[in-house]
Order: sequence, then structure tokens, then C-alpha cells
Amino acid sequence: MKLYYAPGACSLSPHIALCEAGLSFELVKVDLGTKKTASGEDFCTINPDGYVPALQLDNGVVLTEGPAIVQYIADLVPEKNLAPANGSLARYQLQSQLNYIATELHKTLGALFAPGIENRRDAILNLFSRRLNHAASQLAKTPYLMGDTYTVADAYLFTVLGWAPHLKLDLSPWPSLTSFIDRVGARPAVQAALRAEGLL
Repeated sequence: MKLYYAPGACSLSPHIALCEAGLSFELVKVDLGTKKTASGEDFCTINPDGYVPALQLDNGVVLTEGPAIVQYIADLVPEKNLAPANGSLARYQLQSQLNYIATELHKTLGALFAPGIENRRDAILNLFSRRLNHAASQLAKTPYLMGDTYTVADAYLFTVLGWAPHLKLDLSPWPSLTSFIDRVGARPAVQAALRAEGLL
């Protein structure tokens, strides 16, 4: 498999999932500005939308969209318990968490990376702060989003929260989130992914 990624982007989430799964994969770095891979390949031939992550399977099929990719990875190694079993209520709860992170947190905070957004920064941060309360309240009760068990949803939340320092967003008002970042960040697979992307 090949994971197309940009350092620190949302592709970090499936990168972590692959490391947690212990699967063999190749990392292919993408310049999101030029849409070229490190070898000069046109990334848009892999993902016509031009954004990461993209996971190219050994048969050539390409999966896009982080929440779908991480569930695919988890299902390759069910014994690792990175996602509840397909068809279970817990799996739908995991999908709910992944969708919440994607639509309410990732999309909101990600908007701040767009050029010319400075005049809307305060409004976006306000909205993001309100959305954070959902995850913070859950993590005040349990170590992970799904309770006592770490899942791919935790890697995704860790990835999005990791953008906060770059955007000068102070997370200290949510101690359950800062504890979560430390807890997930200490996992060997997370450390391995961060190191591979040059983020340590």
C-alpha cells in the first residue's frame, strides 16, 4: 500500500492507523501547493481532488477521505481493536465520532489555513471552541472517545488538535483535551508516525 501524505496534515490520522496496525506501507510525500509528489508525479492522477490523504491499495484501487481510510485499515487487522466490529452499535458510534471530527472540528479549524481568512478568524475560533466542548466533555469521563479503548477516532482527533499551536489556539481551557493529547502522543505508533513526517 502507498499512503500519500503531507506532513502534519489530516493524512497523519491514517498514517498513525497504519503504524498502529503494524501493516507494511510506503509513504509518498505530496506538496499540496504544486500537487506534485516528492518524485515529481502529478498527484491529481492519484486523487483528482488534489488533497491528502489517499491510500493506494496493492491492486491499484485508491481510497480517499480519512474516516473511510482509517476504518479500512482497522478492518484489515480486527485483532488490534482499532475499530469495533462492522454492524455493531459501537461501530456506528465510532462513525458518529469520526463524522463529528470531520465536519465540526476538522472542517472548522481547517478553514483557518485558507489565505485571506484573517477577518473571519475570531468567528471561526469561536465556533471551533464551542464544538470542542463535545469532545472535551466525553474525554473528561473516559480516556478515549469510545471509552477505555483507543480507536482510529482518537488518532483523528489527535491530528486535528495538533494544529492548534500552529494557529495560536490555546487549548488550556480544556484540560481533558490537553491530557488526551499527551496520552495519545505518547503511544509508540503515534511517535513513529510523527517522526516519519519530521514532526518531532
